[in-house]
Amino acid sequence: MLGLGLIGGAVAGSAINHKPRAEPPLVDGSVKAFAAVREVWRSTPVDSLFPRTVSAKGVGPGGADRAWTRIGVAAPGGCAAAFDPLLQQVLAPVGCARLLRATYVDSTSTSVTTVGLLVTTAESATMRGFSGRWASQHLGDRADLIPRPVAFPGTAADSFGVKQRGSWDVQVSADLPFVVYAVTGFADGRTLTPQSADKATKAGATSVAAQAGLGYDATGLASAVDDRLHSAVTALLRPSSSPGGPGATGRETSR
Repeated sequence: MLGLGLIGGAVAGSAINHKPRAEPPLVDGSVKAFAAVREVWRSTPVDSLFPRTVSAKGVGPGGADRAWTRIGVAAPGGCAAAFDPLLQQVLAPVGCARLLRATYVDSTSTSVTTVGLLVTTAESATMRGFSGRWASQHLGDRADLIPRPVAFPGTAADSFGVKQRGSWDVQVSADLPFVVYAVTGFADGRTLTPQSADKATKAGATSVAAQAGLGYDATGLASAVDDRLHSAVTALLRPSSSPGGPGATGRETSR
């Protein structure tokens, strides 16, 4: 059963808006602040964290526009079956307080993408250390550290399993207890050699994942959810200064 804040929510779209962020971290790193932020998902409507539609202009291959529609939301739960064993081991230091996930299909029904929000049990020093390790060791590019997708029977993601993973993006917050990720594959269930979104979106990339735009799907949706998560944190901690829309907060993340 979904948490109280995730049961309802207005039907709303989300536009990805990545502007330079100059605000300081939202929390002071204290145990009290982290505890408050860790519960933000309970009071945030599901349609705010995982919008029913997401659109982005000029972020696809060749500057193409991208759009996605949500086709399923998993009930909040634990992390036991959400990650391959090695990734589970790598994430162990930050813990798992709750895992939220939703799956989207692109506007052409070609690709499907699962977006996940891992709410960690870690405190400030642990998150900052883990974020630094993730970046310095380039863990986000390792094909043995890909999150698992969530399939929804009777939808475009009916056959979206571990063998269908094509590209992925993991965004680790350095100053908040969150890890946001997205994993993308083909809706027709075909298998392919996966490539990280960072590599699949580089100019000149020729992999199947790159040419199909799967890396753009992963990064676009992970960033959209991450933006809205930080907007929810702003609304919680700075209600007088939050404009209530995505892209309104500052944050530091590692990928």
